Amino acid sequence: MRLSQYFLPTLKENPSEAQIVSHRLMLRAGLVRQQAAGIYAWLPLGLRVLNRIEQIVREEQDAAGAQEVLMPTIQPAELWQQSGRYEDYGKEMLRIEDRHGRAMLYGPTNEEMITTIFKDGAKSYRDLPKNLYHIQWKFRDEVRPRFGVMRGREFLMKDAYSFDVDYEGAVVSYRAMMLAYMRTFQRLGLKAIPMVADTGPIGGDLSHEFIILAETGESEIFYDADFEAVDWVSAGYGYTPDSLAKFYGEMTARYAATSEKHDTKAWAEVPAARQRTGRGIEVGHIFYFGTKYSAPLGLSLAGPDGKPIVPHMGSYGVGVSRLVGAVIEASHDANGIIWPDPVAPFRAAIINLKPGDAATDALCASVAAKIPDHLLDDRDARAGEKFADADLVGLPWQVIAGPRGAAAGRVEVKRRATGERVELSVEDAVARVLG
Repeated sequence: MRLSQYFLPTLKENPSEAQIVSHRLMLRAGLVRQQAAGIYAWLPLGLRVLNRIEQIVREEQDAAGAQEVLMPTIQPAELWQQSGRYEDYGKEMLRIEDRHGRAMLYGPTNEEMITTIFKDGAKSYRDLPKNLYHIQWKFRDEVRPRFGVMRGREFLMKDAYSFDVDYEGAVVSYRAMMLAYMRTFQRLGLKAIPMVADTGPIGGDLSHEFIILAETGESEIFYDADFEAVDWVSAGYGYTPDSLAKFYGEMTARYAATSEKHDTKAWAEVPAARQRTGRGIEVGHIFYFGTKYSAPLGLSLAGPDGKPIVPHMGSYGVGVSRLVGAVIEASHDANGIIWPDPVAPFRAAIINLKPGDAATDALCASVAAKIPDHLLDDRDARAGEKFADADLVGLPWQVIAGPRGAAAGRVEVKRRATGERVELSVEDAVARVLG
């Protein structure tokens, strides 16, 4: 993709309305533009990141055995009235009325709807267990939306819902989602730590939130440094009950808590050399809530002995759009974003220092042909502006070509994360970038 043809409206100055790093950089790097308070349009570069994160989330949900569906954004209020949440949820729910006078709402979450969908399709305990998920836009009318996509009113959410015969089965589903989340966040280049949490308006009596480390985080956290050393992708944990029990035991054996749940006595038992404190950002939340929704909504199935059973449920959310901001909060420097490789919108920026020079143009074309996932800066602009924009946008690699290098058939390669620069042949440069 040629930058001269790409829609990338970058900004040189920090927008006055942006209070945190991710909001400033998402606006400056041309990822989003605000359309109303807490509501953003995603521009081409930002949408590429959003899609990459969404795909990793989807792959790990599928690997854990969850099945993807797609539910509507608008829900009938009747469902929420049956569960008893319609009045309890508060002003964050956007309540609307259609032309026939029927009460509707823009969904902030989908426990009620998925329960009725499953109720209409399931017949007996043989249809259990099931875990259904979707990736869909949500709306919560925050009284004071702020921090860009970190606390917006409209946001993209992955929410999954499990159905099990009993508590024991529901615990297995809960642990499977916890493992899927740890694998997801690691693949996104994030260090995530699960912490016991309050259940909030969703309800239930078992809940964990997933916190990533970031200096601008909204929560003060305390945790055992051993969390940072585990490779959840390669640890060998599977989705059998025994493997999940082992995983959950290892996970919960380490201390981790937000300031609201901090236990000074338990904290004192963590060796001082492993005690870590800091700030963090919530990027996911999982809940077990038993029959809180299945019972009032009339979900009853024939059990093994023919008697009716009410399935036990859980819900599992990941803020997909929020993760874009969270990644930036955790990975940036004074010059701009530093995208982890798995979520970067392009793998490399190819910087042409002298567009119109035949040898330099040919060199850039040769590199571009070998690195399909690239953004070629072919603009008629100063070298300093091109370097500044490349650092701001934060692609993992920069391949820099100018007349001097073109004469020797060589380019300069820069790794954005470390700032390391090296001059290489085209073949070696391509191997370095793709390696």
